[in-house]
Amino acid sequence: MSNETLGLIQLALLSLAIFIGFPTAFTLLALGFVFGYVGFGHLVFDMMVQRAFFVMSNDVLISIVLFVFMGYVVERSGILDRLFRTILIISGPLRGSLALSTVITCTIFAMATGIIGASVTIMGLLALPPMLKLRYDKRLASGAIAAGGTLGILIPPSVLLILYAANAGESIVRLYLGAFIPGFILAAFYIIYIVIATWLRPESGPPLPPEERNFPLGVKVRMFLTGVVPIGALISTVLGSIAFGWATPTEAAGFGALGALILTAAYGRLSLENVRDAVYKSIRTSSMVLTLLVGSATFSGVFARLGGSRLIEEFIVGLNLPTWGFVWLMMLIIFLLGWPLEWTEIIIIFMPLFWPIAARYHVDPIWLGILVAVNLQTAFLSPPVAMAAFYIKGVAPKEVLLSEIWWGMMPFMGLQILALVLVFFLPQLALWLPNLVFGR
Repeated sequence: MSNETLGLIQLALLSLAIFIGFPTAFTLLALGFVFGYVGFGHLVFDMMVQRAFFVMSNDVLISIVLFVFMGYVVERSGILDRLFRTILIISGPLRGSLALSTVITCTIFAMATGIIGASVTIMGLLALPPMLKLRYDKRLASGAIAAGGTLGILIPPSVLLILYAANAGESIVRLYLGAFIPGFILAAFYIIYIVIATWLRPESGPPLPPEERNFPLGVKVRMFLTGVVPIGALISTVLGSIAFGWATPTEAAGFGALGALILTAAYGRLSLENVRDAVYKSIRTSSMVLTLLVGSATFSGVFARLGGSRLIEEFIVGLNLPTWGFVWLMMLIIFLLGWPLEWTEIIIIFMPLFWPIAARYHVDPIWLGILVAVNLQTAFLSPPVAMAAFYIKGVAPKEVLLSEIWWGMMPFMGLQILALVLVFFLPQLALWLPNLVFGR
């Protein structure tokens, strides 16, 4: 049996194991070791050590741990609750004010954490009960929470973009700058849709009752100063220091983690229990990601040495697709992979198969990274899996059906597809800001 055939069997077994539900990281390590040993003997031991050391020596990955910790600390600080209440009272007279406040809060929160599950779950707990109390349309309510909560996939400090940059050898700063405009355009699409939907059907999103929003101006100013300004200052400092080159992403993430602790203390929520819980969850999340990276590095190294990557590259290039055809084929594959798989697995396992082919087509890697991020955000809302729906269902009252959540997400998924098309046909949406700051 040829090495190329072994590589294809290795990839097929990986796909089967993932669909069955085997732990992905250990499956990657096991398949990499077994097929490497069969293919080229004892050299696989040297390769496994080298690949593990390569991942461990990549100091960019430290920022994942720190940004995740920052997010979990912010989650427990009460900042999000204050932020949501402040924006809600300001926008209270508008139709759909609760849904609008949800999207705006999620947009700001996305710039403080890239933890998607936490964003959707927390906003489900904060926003869904008052929306149901005011008889909001369940579909609109759940769709706004799901779509807004997944903005952290795209908007910096997105962990997805860190992993993409680390694996592709690209600049995290360029990717972050490239993600800002598409991310805010997507948030604007959500807001415009909510405004139009509640204007056409006022009963689907009534404004906040006067008794819940009529406060003296001094109270509103104080709420703004304590609920919006602190988290805004933290986000601006962290992301601004990265964008202007004052700090590396790792240094900025460390400052952000410290700032989150200071804010938590200022709000009187800093306790040993909260810090311990944030540390535990950060270690658990980061360990999963980094173990997956080591497993993927081993698997992909063996797969490439066996010639599997070359076979796939030759097959796709042999289709003689134009550049746009290759990009859309890639987007379709990633979209379908997003149904059964987490975005971490797609970025770490499958994206390395596409990068050499994208280089042959001279596809800009920064533009491609933003397309992938928007695409994976779309996959997060698309049935049959649609993880965001299950996050909401886990915290929603029993009267909110899973089918209603799915239908509520469909218009927002359509807006995400529209954003994907816009970024495809207007690459400068993703490239203008990086080129402005760093040059071409």
